[in-house]
Amino acid sequence: MKFSIVIPIYNEKDSIFNLVDEINKNIDESIKYEIIIVNDCSDDLTNLDIKNLSNYKKISILNLKKNMGQSNAIYQGIKKAKSNTIVTLDGDGQNDPRDINLLCNIYFDNENILLVGGIRQKRKDNLIKRISSKIANNIRKIILKDNCPDTGCSLKVFDKNIFLSFPFFDGLHRFLPALFKGWGKNTRFVAVNHRPRLSGISKYGTFKRALKGIRDLIKVLNIINNYNREK
Repeated sequence: MKFSIVIPIYNEKDSIFNLVDEINKNIDESIKYEIIIVNDCSDDLTNLDIKNLSNYKKISILNLKKNMGQSNAIYQGIKKAKSNTIVTLDGDGQNDPRDINLLCNIYFDNENILLVGGIRQKRKDNLIKRISSKIANNIRKIILKDNCPDTGCSLKVFDKNIFLSFPFFDGLHRFLPALFKGWGKNTRFVAVNHRPRLSGISKYGTFKRALKGIRDLIKVLNIINNYNREK
C-alpha cells in the first residue's frame, strides 16, 4: 500500500501541527506514504510555523506565491505527489485522520473502484451550513446523477492520473465523484467521523459559495457531456 496525502491550508497555523501528528500516529509505519502540505499563501504566521514541519520525515511543504483557492492548492499538491494514489483532507482538523485507513483499505481491496469518498456523520457545522449543504447535495445528485451523498467531504482517496485528466477549474475538488462517474469509473462512499473546528474560522461564505456552486454544476455537466460525445 502506497499513497500521497495532500492537505491544502490557508491560515491554519493552530491546527496543522496536531493534524500531522494525528496522521503519523494513525498510519502504520510499514505503509509507504508522504504528506504534502500546500500553503495557499497564508497571511497569518502559517508561513513561518510550517517551516518546522519540513524537518519531519515524509513531509514536504509547497508554498504558493499567490492565493488561488482550495481547488488550485489541491491540484498543485497532486501534481507534486509521488504516488498515483491520492488522499485528500482539510487542514482544519474536522476530517478524522483515523478514517484514512478505512478509505484506503476499501480502495486497495477493490481494483475496480477508483474513488472512495467519506460521508460525514453527525456534522459539527452550524445549522445554516448543514441545511445549505443538504439542499446543494440533493440538487447536484438530481442533475449530475453521481449518487454521492456528501460531495463536500474533503476526505477522499482516488487515482491521480484520472484526476489530472479532468479540465481544471476553480471548484473542481467539490465535483470529483461526479467527474469520476462521468468518466465511467466506479466510486464508493463510506460513513466517516466529523469533528468540530478547534481553532480558526471557516474561510468560505455560505451564500457566495451557493451561487458559485450553481455555476460550477452547469460547468461540470457540460464537461461530462463533452467528454462522452468525444469518446
